[in-house]
Amino acid sequence: MVDAVSSPVVAVTGSAGYIGTRLLQQLEDADRVAKLVAIDVKPLAMPFHNIDAYRLDITQPIDAVFHDHRVSTVVHLAFDMRPGRNAQEAQAIHRNNVQGLENLLRACRAGKVANLVYLSSHTVYGAYADNPVPIPEEAALRPLPGFQYSQTKIECEVLLRRFAQENPSTGITVLRSSMVMGPGGIGYVARGFQKPFLIRVLGHDPPLQFTHEQDLARLLAQFSLEPRPGVFNVAGEGVVHYSRLAKILEKRLVALPPVIAYPLVQLAWKLGFQTDAPAVGLDLVRYPMVLSTEKLRRETYFQFYYTAEEAVSSYVASN
Repeated sequence: MVDAVSSPVVAVTGSAGYIGTRLLQQLEDADRVAKLVAIDVKPLAMPFHNIDAYRLDITQPIDAVFHDHRVSTVVHLAFDMRPGRNAQEAQAIHRNNVQGLENLLRACRAGKVANLVYLSSHTVYGAYADNPVPIPEEAALRPLPGFQYSQTKIECEVLLRRFAQENPSTGITVLRSSMVMGPGGIGYVARGFQKPFLIRVLGHDPPLQFTHEQDLARLLAQFSLEPRPGVFNVAGEGVVHYSRLAKILEKRLVALPPVIAYPLVQLAWKLGFQTDAPAVGLDLVRYPMVLSTEKLRRETYFQFYYTAEEAVSSYVASN
């Protein structure tokens, strides 16, 4: 374990998003934080004290910001989650995400940042019938072919692993979080739940995990103040089976055999009737991806306030 930083200067990228906003609130209330630095192309969603906000594209040089403020800890949340609807758009999104991380790592090296926390995703393990239940951090990373989000997250993790090897003075923490839900529920997960009905692959009712946005913000804040390099799975207590999820969301569940479900979703994707994900996204609600959180609990003693079902229910209650 790395010693807790007494008064870190914490920089948060993607700070205008709902997780970034909640994280800033957590850190603003922490007496031990010397200063907060927010970086995002969008303005902050609410006013904060003791904070310097920069309207910057993360792909642009930010070395001066880190140097001027003597940033000691970085939480990297900036990530474009959109799936590209064509090859050109997909390449642009991928380039921005990867180049943004590469640019951030250059700034961390130049500024001698001591601690970097990166928000990754459970989708790096892939959704497959032979997934272990639960999945430990040591499991192989198997992105779903054609699922850009998981493929890019793995590529970013490779960059981080290489950086850690070349820059041992910087502690790298990677958090592989399950789907994030809560009152602020936005993004591809929430959009998928806003449809008038949900499609289920016939014969499959997988267990799903969720992390409440407040718990995730608390955990990010804890790693900011008490650095602990390594890879950690993140998920709230319990699971919500897909059929139970539909009931909580009060959505009709339409069960289709794979030979119909996949071509239908792919056609809707191509025609623009749905913009969440191509047909490969059905694998996420077909095969289990249950994370083991034993390592997180054993090494950090972190306590989740919300179960997986409570995370979903809090989203429903606020919409």
